[in-house]
Amino acid sequence: MVAAAGERVRLTALSRADCNLEQPGAVARALSNSPQPDIVVNAAAYTAVDKAEKEPSLAFRLNCEAVREMAQVCAARNIPLIHISTDYVFDGQKDGPYREDDAANPLNVYGKSKLAGEIILRETWDAHVILRTSWVYSPWGTNFVRTMLRLGMERDELRIVCDQVGSPTSALQIADAILTVATTLCGAYPADHYGTFHLAADGMTSWAGFAERIFAGVADWLPVKARIVPIAASEYPSPTKRPKNSRLDCSKLRAGFGITSGPWENALSAVLEEIKRGAT
Repeated sequence: MVAAAGERVRLTALSRADCNLEQPGAVARALSNSPQPDIVVNAAAYTAVDKAEKEPSLAFRLNCEAVREMAQVCAARNIPLIHISTDYVFDGQKDGPYREDDAANPLNVYGKSKLAGEIILRETWDAHVILRTSWVYSPWGTNFVRTMLRLGMERDELRIVCDQVGSPTSALQIADAILTVATTLCGAYPADHYGTFHLAADGMTSWAGFAERIFAGVADWLPVKARIVPIAASEYPSPTKRPKNSRLDCSKLRAGFGITSGPWENALSAVLEEIKRGAT
């Protein structure tokens, strides 16, 4: 995914200390202390899927109520808002990729809180873009790729679910897509560009297939010793139901913004190269 050639932006990134979304009014205070932005991007969320089952109030505070406050502030100041959402708004029962207009039916607290945030945003402020994505990973932080690399060096065997499928999507791809969407909206504020869009890499795999590809990608420079053992989701000890199918149809995003995703395997290679650079 590539933003328009030559585009340069000035980005103000707010940390939790700058804008603690657990605190009501934090968004209004943070934006009032900064110059009028051209656009606001909300990439913050409560994403601990299993933990959300025990902390539903906090999940809804961050994924719904904070979004309401953000939308209210943006509406009052006439600022377009880009909001990141998730494939977990769906139940995973569809035979094929999900389209934006497919019925949402989340299986868990996390998915329900993210869907509630989408609904609140649509009701509060028209000038928004919701980008639903899936299976997000990054060269940094805590995510599936980095966890697999760590466990792969510590253990001899890893039992990984093989009957849930999706499209692993790199945070680097998502960042590029956000930049493309933002520069488009800032250029003309076209009303037909607002709404909900799906954003994911091309292709599909299972969690076990994803893990195997990760290990193959680092075989020449990292001493991974674990063997991947594919298992059914029913064999994995988790308090949370997850969708079996997380595939997303991204044709609407391609038509609206010209954003095309390459194969998920290529994006994974780029992330592994970034991790390798950081390790040397």
